[in-house]
Amino acid sequence: MIRDDIKAALVTAMKGGDKPTTATIRLIQAALKNRDIEARTGSAPADDDTLVVEVLQKMVKQRRESIEMFEKGGRQELVDAETAEIAVIERFLPKQLSEEETAVAIEAIKADLGASGMKDMGRVMAELKARHGAVLDMSKASGLVKAALT
Repeated sequence: MIRDDIKAALVTAMKGGDKPTTATIRLIQAALKNRDIEARTGSAPADDDTLVVEVLQKMVKQRRESIEMFEKGGRQELVDAETAEIAVIERFLPKQLSEEETAVAIEAIKADLGASGMKDMGRVMAELKARHGAVLDMSKASGLVKAALT
């Protein structure tokens, strides 16, 4: 499980004296803890890795947005810090689909659903997220789905 990998990486980083990595992994654990508290419904989630991947993807997205703003503000030291955090977070994410693999998946879903135009974009996106959400950057996929449906 991804949570176990995160815990093991924290121990390794702490033993190695890697303060930036230790801090980032602690941020990951805090975000996971917050998500667990939000999701408390009395039963454990069916697939814990899916929940962990969602949290990690959200963290990466937040950091990319921060990088964009820091670059506009000319704060290179903050850009470097955020980039380093992204590198640590992405170590725990499953391998993402390439653009070609994403296009193949979109075409398969289009054929399965009989999607033909932009009115079907919501259905295609929902099915794409259901099938490949953990290994796909949905913001990039959105543009590919739009291109495939036009």
